[in-house]
Amino acid sequence: MRVLFCTDGSDISFNALYNFAKWGRDAVIDAICIIDWSFLPDSVAIESSGFETSCANVANNILEIAQEVTEKVGLMFGEKIKYCGETVSSILEQATKQNYDLILMGSHGKKGIQRWLGSVSRDIVNNVNTSTYITKSKNECHKVLFAADGTSNSRFAASEAIKYLDLRNKEIYICMVLENPNLLFLEGALDSHWLMEIENQQNKYATRIIMELQEELKKYDLNADKFAILQGNPAEKISEFSKKENIDLIITGTRHSGKNNFHGSVSKRILEIAPSDVVIFK
Repeated sequence: MRVLFCTDGSDISFNALYNFAKWGRDAVIDAICIIDWSFLPDSVAIESSGFETSCANVANNILEIAQEVTEKVGLMFGEKIKYCGETVSSILEQATKQNYDLILMGSHGKKGIQRWLGSVSRDIVNNVNTSTYITKSKNECHKVLFAADGTSNSRFAASEAIKYLDLRNKEIYICMVLENPNLLFLEGALDSHWLMEIENQQNKYATRIIMELQEELKKYDLNADKFAILQGNPAEKISEFSKKENIDLIITGTRHSGKNNFHGSVSKRILEIAPSDVVIFK
């Protein structure tokens, strides 16, 4: 498994590395650090000011620390990668050069209006084809939640998680969120018997999907006896459930890939509001 670890030297970025080390299986970590001068006015002469050399030294030191931490947590270190340029575009450029299985980064978990002012992690997730692992804070790395919906995307996410993540001795949960029948067209919503039948069929379907995932996990000696069938907005219900159960990692999939196709997806919303780590398999 080849992983691109994005770091600016902050504790937030290294929290991602610490957390991932408890999930990652046979991972090789390439660390990338960006010297971003895009915030400087054009009138600043970078080369003649000595600023370029200072920034390069800082980036080198950060990459040295990244290697030390990677080896300390028991992962294999690959390459040190240094870019000069705008942060998001530089990471995306590197991601296209190598066949990475995962991009790893931390997130400040901005809330309210700050969320709309831009986030490197969100911009990367929105624009990259590669799967991503996002950390907001250091956690116990013990409870994992599969967000299932019965689609090929969630099945793919589950198979990728089994393939790449070490789920042994972890507490595994499965959650599936159903649409509220009362929000359907008016004529149907007025028929109570019809609504009851729809709910009954929904629950049967959800139970079958959960059992199928449980059986798949059992093939790898993984037990997922904790599950929930919820009703309402998928991202909000999954986030609420993760808070209630103190989930450390949410596993989800998305059909969206490529530039700006991720906007408005359930996975994007989970990433924004859930307090736990989120891995999104594309």
